[in-house]
Order: sequence, then C-alpha cells, then structure tokens
Amino acid sequence: MTDSLTVTRKVDDYRLRFGRREYVPIIIGGMGVDISTRELALATARLGGIGHISDAMVPAVVDKNYKTRYVKDKLARYRFNIDNADKALVQFDLAALAEAQSRHVTETMNAKQGDGLVFINCMEKLTMNNPRETLRVRLTAALDAGIDGITLSAGLHLGSLDLIKDHPRFRDALLGIIVSSPRALQLFLKRAQRVDRMPDFVVVEGPLAGGHLGFGLDDWYTFDLNAITREVLDLMQASGLAIPVIPAGGIFTGTDAAEFLSMGCGGVQVATRFTITHECGLPKKVKQAYLTANEVDVVVNSISPTGYPMRMLRSSPAIGASTRPNCEQFGYLLDRSGHCSYIDAYYAAVEEQGGERLAVKEKTCLCTHMRKFDVWTCGHNVYRLKDTTRPNPDGSYRLLDAEHVFKDYQHSVDHQVALPPP
Repeated sequence: MTDSLTVTRKVDDYRLRFGRREYVPIIIGGMGVDISTRELALATARLGGIGHISDAMVPAVVDKNYKTRYVKDKLARYRFNIDNADKALVQFDLAALAEAQSRHVTETMNAKQGDGLVFINCMEKLTMNNPRETLRVRLTAALDAGIDGITLSAGLHLGSLDLIKDHPRFRDALLGIIVSSPRALQLFLKRAQRVDRMPDFVVVEGPLAGGHLGFGLDDWYTFDLNAITREVLDLMQASGLAIPVIPAGGIFTGTDAAEFLSMGCGGVQVATRFTITHECGLPKKVKQAYLTANEVDVVVNSISPTGYPMRMLRSSPAIGASTRPNCEQFGYLLDRSGHCSYIDAYYAAVEEQGGERLAVKEKTCLCTHMRKFDVWTCGHNVYRLKDTTRPNPDGSYRLLDAEHVFKDYQHSVDHQVALPPP
C-alpha cells in the first residue's frame, strides 16, 4: 500500500468519531480468556483510545480475578457426568452467568479514567450448550453494567441484535461487528435493517490476525487485508452508510496504521504488539515464547473445535495433548445438543490408542487449554516482536508498558518502531 501522505502523516493526525466525540483511532483487540485484561483496556482508555475486555469463559476469568466459585460450583453440580461422553445435560446457570458478566464489566468500568472507551468482545461461537440464551445473558449483563460498547465476533451474529433490541441501552451503547468479507457484512446489515439499528463500527479482520480466522484453512493466504478493506469501504459508500471501518490483522507499525487511515478508515485494531506488555494477561513464559519465535514457528491449523482455522505457535502445549473433556467445569463450545468435536476426537483416540501415551492430534480441548494459557494463539507478525524491545543480559527480552506501545503507534512515522530506553 502506498500513499504520498503516509511518509509524513501519522496516526495522531486522525481521529475516530462516534457522534460528536473523538478518540485516538487505536483500538486494542479483545483477546479472550483475560489476555486482554481490564488493566490493558483501562490503560488504552486513559490514553484516549479504545480498549477491549473479552467475555470468553467469563466465569473462569472472574474466578481468577475476584476469587469467586462459579467454575467449582458448576463442576460440583455435574461431577457425576465426567466420564459420560454425552454432555447434553451440562448447562450453565444463567443467573450465575449474568452475575459473572456483570462483575467483569462493573469492576472495569468503575476503574475507568480518561477520555477513551472500553468495549467488550462477545463471540457467537461460545455456544455454551444453549447458544441463544447464554448469548442474550452475556450481552444484556454487559449493557446493564455500563459497558461503552460491544464488538460482536466469531460468527455472523444474524440474530444477536434481536436478543437486545428491547434493552434500554440498545441505541445508546456502541455496537459493532467483526467480518472478514463484504458478503458477511451484507448479511449482517440486512438483518440490522430489520431492527432499524445499523452498527456503529465495522472491524474488517484480515488473514494475518491471531487466533480464529474467518477464512478457509487452505486458502487464507490468498486474501489481503488491504483489498478486503477497500471492498468494504466501497460497499459503505455505495450503500450511503457513514460507518467507521476498522481494519485489523497484521498492522504492526504506526505507519501501517496511518496508511489505512489515509484510505478513509475510521481507525485500526491492533493486538499482537500488546501481548508482550506488562498489562497483558499472558504468563511471562508465554510472552517470552512470543519474543523468541521465528516466522517458521507460526502455523495455521484446524485443531479448534469451533471449525474455524486457528493461528498459533507450533510449540503450543495444547497441540496433541490428551486432556479428558472438561465440559462439567467449562463446556463453552458445546452446541445446543451438548456436542463438541473434541469429545469425538478424544474418545476416538482412546479407542485407537488406549490409555497409554494418548495424543489427540485432530482437535484440542480449547476450553481447558485456553484457561491454562497453553494455546499460544498469535498474529502472523509475532516473530517481529523481538525487534520492538531490547534483550536482557540473561537472554530473555524486556517486557514493555502498554503506554509505550500505544504512543509508538500514535506518533511513529516511516515504519520506525521506538525501542524502550536502555
């Protein structure tokens, strides 16, 4: 992508506008299971940008952060079913789910300072053995607790607006959708028209993003974020819609971001460079694994039970693990009939391999391993992180402050990356 303005212009020359309010056009993506912590979101909001928390596995996240017992209580109710491959009766307590989501959002919003915003990322693929009602509870509780905005992700969300159309904040809170193609966006917009509620922003996620991808396993590399973003911008113009378009996935420098802004995008969404900040929820050993990774260490595979391709480090401990399905504790990916493809893969491996040195290669127990931080999902550019910081005398790399990374995106030019002071 080239533009005569991008050599001299920087991100801070632009602003993201929602109504009469303006924000630094940097959004930190919603990395699930408390990788995007409230501390990271709050730091972003304080600096005038937009931070995300995520409601992926929110009862487990709230247990970790606030010493509650949602996971233990669920396990106690269904412990008798642990050895049963049929998980249909393993249901979430909707009142407890609402309480956990409310705590998660309330604690964050009560601590917010500055002129920025905090959004929550809500994934449709978290079907939780009761897709419609568990999503309704999560969306409603977040609105009740005062979240600034909701980003709908991991799915088409064709029915999600209907779930909250009667909520008093339906037209007050900012609502957005993540798509990977103009066609997916057109489907969502058609449903949005039925409830007379257009999205306030559209995130266009390209093929270099981290975690789940909205492309095919065998052809993701044939797509290009620049091209998809231009198609979405053209769609907006043809439809007469003044909705901010937010590209995401592979935007590594402030200059990358400024180039998209010069195209007419409202802002950018970034995440990879914030994974090695102190505020990020990843354990230090995982941050160091990212910092020492090379490009050949990054893979896109099909081990996620969601059916989406997933990008991660090939050294992720979750790959080929033999974890018994933990649906009685977690069960976030159970469909409406209590089924998950990992359950099939696990019991097929047991039958084929027996109990000794069991390895489930086709799928992974995503709930268990995400909670243990053993699925090292990453953006394609993770191998470039070592160039954004300095090595320590022991061979490890120095972690960064979120403010340092944010301001580098905001003010850098000519694809330069500001290293931390010696």
